Amino acid sequence: MTNHSEDELAYLSIGEAGRLLRRGEISTLDLVNTTLARIERWNPELNAFLTVVAKRARREARIVERETRRGKWRGPLHGIPISLKDNFWTRGIRTTAGSKILADFIPKRDSEVAARLAKAGAILLGKTNMHEFAYGITTENPHYGPAHNPWAKDRISGGSSGGSAIAVATGMGFGSFGTDTGGSIRIPAALCGVVGLKPTFGLVSVAGVVPLAETFDHAGPIARGVTDACISLQAVAREHPKGTTTPDYRKLRLNNLRGVRLGWPKQYFFDHVDAELQSLFEAAARSFRPLGARVDEVSLKLPSESANPSTNIALAEATHYHQAQGYFPSRAADYGEDVRRRLELGENVRAVDYLRALAWKRQLTNEFDAAFERFDAILAPASPIPAPSIGEKEVMVAGVVETVRSALVRVNRPANFTGHPAISIPCGFTRVGLPAGLQLIGPRWGEQRLLSIALAYEEATEWHKRHPALT
Repeated sequence: MTNHSEDELAYLSIGEAGRLLRRGEISTLDLVNTTLARIERWNPELNAFLTVVAKRARREARIVERETRRGKWRGPLHGIPISLKDNFWTRGIRTTAGSKILADFIPKRDSEVAARLAKAGAILLGKTNMHEFAYGITTENPHYGPAHNPWAKDRISGGSSGGSAIAVATGMGFGSFGTDTGGSIRIPAALCGVVGLKPTFGLVSVAGVVPLAETFDHAGPIARGVTDACISLQAVAREHPKGTTTPDYRKLRLNNLRGVRLGWPKQYFFDHVDAELQSLFEAAARSFRPLGARVDEVSLKLPSESANPSTNIALAEATHYHQAQGYFPSRAADYGEDVRRRLELGENVRAVDYLRALAWKRQLTNEFDAAFERFDAILAPASPIPAPSIGEKEVMVAGVVETVRSALVRVNRPANFTGHPAISIPCGFTRVGLPAGLQLIGPRWGEQRLLSIALAYEEATEWHKRHPALT
């Protein structure tokens, strides 16, 4: 029996938990029971999980424990309890995609991510709440209820992977996987004070994931620390191309960031940012300099013109999928109002506009690639605003009124458009205690360097060590 308190166990890093498991100081069942107890206690208030598989998790824990006693060790996720966003297919477990239409859908096979995590020895706790069909950024779900930010329960968690970020932030699991089409990993990570990584497009398979827009869809980890995100990524990642460095959590540490060049965009990303968050982002940029990094301005002119092209692609691809499945328009009444409205808009995207958008995508990708010839990473907000209140539709940002959706998507969609990896890391808190997330965007297949830069910042600060006070 462990001598650790519930909080001590729940907030262990994956690496720490693994070391204790291998030494026999704790058991996988200890970890599973701890996380399930927290789910039972906090999920009714926070609504992070749509499905919990407690019996299955305990059964898998006993299997993994027997392997451990026999000396079999599958890797750093062996015996670690995790969750999955509810658009990842899970064999024999309900997969709703946050929708009424798939409320009773039970897949007969696993998504590739779920299968790889099981092979790595991770223990699935359940499936997390999300924006309906991943088509939104608040996780205000009309069918299953909103997900509540653990730092302020009247605020949104962000989305569409909101439940996953809540679960990780509150110790209801040691990690989770979400999807990101316009910021859906990075936004909730930023608003809930955890780490969210959108890898290079194609590095993590989305086979067996209910899609949103196939050109933009990414899958990636949400974790409490950068090393944990890397461990999770390694378990599911496909091979990197030749000549690039495959992410390895054991090789993340940099002695310093001497010679690392970071870009601070002159245009677009910081044009409209909450003043309090702007101060936190500027302080974060200054924190890189004592580590040896150089921060210089970078000119990126095309993101400011990418909103319409990226919107046209997402609208067209989403509507095409729902029409192909026979869901829309035949079951239009079964969608929430916001998702139904966007599917209707997708019917009006002309083929010529879609093709022009793809051409614009290539131009924007080329501009980012050129910037990465000079810079190792680009700094940006992961969210330009603190978490808005649940139900809030518009916000005032630096004197400009815009929709919550626009504010959250506009700084994140460019990296989906281009396919470059991007990570959100905690970088401070507002006066009322809401988290802020700094985004680092890196060159394609540059996860190892990007994660190393993020880890250097994390180790030099204390933000990632804070946890919400659950009462």
